[in-house]
Amino acid sequence: MHIAIIGGGAAGFMAAITAAESFPGSKVTLLEKSGKVLSKVRISGGGRCNVTHQPSGPHHFSKSYPRGEKFLKSVLSLFGASDTVKWFETRGVRLKTESDGRMFPHTDSSDTIVLCLMESARKAGVEVRTNVSVHAFEEASGQFRLEIRDSAPGGGSPLIADRVIIATGGAPKPEGFDWLAEHRHVVIPPVPSLFTFNTPENYLLSLSGVSVQRARVSIQNTSLKSEGPLLITHWGFSGPAILRLSAWGARELAASDYRFKLRINWSGDNHFDQVRELLYGLKNSAPRQQLAAHSQFAIPARLWRLLAEKAGIAGDARLADTPHKSLNKLAMLITDSTFDVSGKTTFKEEFVTCGGISLDNIDPKTMESRIVKGVFFAGEVIDVDGITGGFNFQNAWTTGYIAGKNAGRNV
Repeated sequence: MHIAIIGGGAAGFMAAITAAESFPGSKVTLLEKSGKVLSKVRISGGGRCNVTHQPSGPHHFSKSYPRGEKFLKSVLSLFGASDTVKWFETRGVRLKTESDGRMFPHTDSSDTIVLCLMESARKAGVEVRTNVSVHAFEEASGQFRLEIRDSAPGGGSPLIADRVIIATGGAPKPEGFDWLAEHRHVVIPPVPSLFTFNTPENYLLSLSGVSVQRARVSIQNTSLKSEGPLLITHWGFSGPAILRLSAWGARELAASDYRFKLRINWSGDNHFDQVRELLYGLKNSAPRQQLAAHSQFAIPARLWRLLAEKAGIAGDARLADTPHKSLNKLAMLITDSTFDVSGKTTFKEEFVTCGGISLDNIDPKTMESRIVKGVFFAGEVIDVDGITGGFNFQNAWTTGYIAGKNAGRNV
């Protein structure tokens, strides 16, 4: 039996290793269109590789997926985050959990994960071929003829496989899925997810690098909102709060052509009245204090001074000399700053899309296509995507494992 895996990323390697270990004697070939495998694994988490998120039950864990929550509840019960941790530990890779739940290798190096996957594939007998792209496949007599483009001398001959696992990742444009749509698969049009916001007219751009640990963000005239660390950049806003907002609003924001109003509460869950009363109280209790020099609500000093300046409060102005009108304006800026967003920027190089093969076309127990028997899907090629924090890699490990575990059955 010959099992072909298309795509040399996290999902593809997990599928290939699992298939080779589950069906000894089978030939397992992994095909990667670029010259390097596991590229996204290498750059994830700033080169540290955010392998997964702290394990929890499937019901709770699946809530971190804007698309595919119901589907993930089912598949995570078959191979979840705790299984991922054990999988790597049995191969000599220990993971550690950070305060926000993200899990990294103890070495803090993505090379540890890359080497583990490549060595596991080698030991299992997986043949890895790079610079080989599959642009079509045909069914014939229970087998699959893969039309490939191979840069190697004499390459390009069709590859015949008994089973095919497609783990090609997300396509940046709808036409990237055309070869799958030709086989009657329903493709949900892909759009970017996990991106930062561009605000070219933002008066805070000079504060690039300043972060607020607990900010509340929302999109005006929508129900989209998020909370968490926020980073001011030289082009706009980033950080977990923004990335989560972009994931949950991926389709809605794409429909707006990435032009909308972002609202930020720098004080977290404090309301305008609460902030105003605190400022009034400070004026009464410390009238000689220079407000701009004493930040509140854990707001960084540089940001606090600029917000005070925007409210018309000079850096050397004493509270006693600051009118209530200026304090009201500062309270508004703290709890409801509004910025015009006009564009997005991909978060580092970790390009993630929502969209892909419709989950209605896939059996969650096996990851096999309901349309074409013998074809399996894994990873970002399916219409599942998670927020930042290791959830997208967990989708890759989970679906790759299930596809690999079932690809050789019933032959």
